[in-house]
Amino acid sequence: MIAGLPMYLRPENQGAHDRLWQRTRAALAEQDIAAPERLDPGTDLWALWQDPDLLLAQTCGLPFRATLENDVALVGAPDHGLPGCAAGEYYSVFVIRADDDPRPLADYARARMAFNDPMSQSGWAVPQALAHALGFQFVNLVQTGAHRASAQAVAEGRADLAAIDAVSWSMMTRWDDFADGLQVIGRTSATPALPYITAHGQYAAALHAAMNAALAELSPEDRRDLGMSRIVPAERVRYLALPIPASPCQPRV
Repeated sequence: MIAGLPMYLRPENQGAHDRLWQRTRAALAEQDIAAPERLDPGTDLWALWQDPDLLLAQTCGLPFRATLENDVALVGAPDHGLPGCAAGEYYSVFVIRADDDPRPLADYARARMAFNDPMSQSGWAVPQALAHALGFQFVNLVQTGAHRASAQAVAEGRADLAAIDAVSWSMMTRWDDFADGLQVIGRTSATPALPYITAHGQYAAALHAAMNAALAELSPEDRRDLGMSRIVPAERVRYLALPIPASPCQPRV
């Protein structure tokens, strides 16, 4: 069995992730479900998500509906407690430099937009869907590989705009000095949050219960560092109903 929770992992919340997993593992042991002693530290997300021995991981909504949905079961979705969202939802914020004058989003049609990955719901799919609804598409693109790198690209003047997962943005405002050089000029609509998945569907309900039991035992500081308070049911149909955007054809920088 393998388990990994890298999606919101940072040095500042590594300990909280470890404590979450140890309590989850203990709760699973009470149900006679063996779990790995530690979370997998690997950085190859696709290898983790597609491992036939995957016990638990968190993926993004776009990879789930585009590639993974026939091979994994949903365990649940995090309740981030974001304003204007139901439990189990999240959104993206649009950030520009703090010394730039905010303009309507459509005015950024030709601006340099930093995005993390073409398989990102928050960094690529939902901002492009909003742009389409406003009658344009972002076409001057800077691919960065991570939300934090996208925000840094804007702060350093290598890009003009980025759509950042609101949970990631909250962590940046706490732990990254460069976030002081950015401002939020808008947000996308809410979509289902990053789901927890397993390749062993018979354990999905037990994993859901174990994670909630673990979160209830963590300190308020750990839950804040993780950016969530509980796990709620994840509805497959809500993820699959979202459109799959065209991929950009741009070199990575």
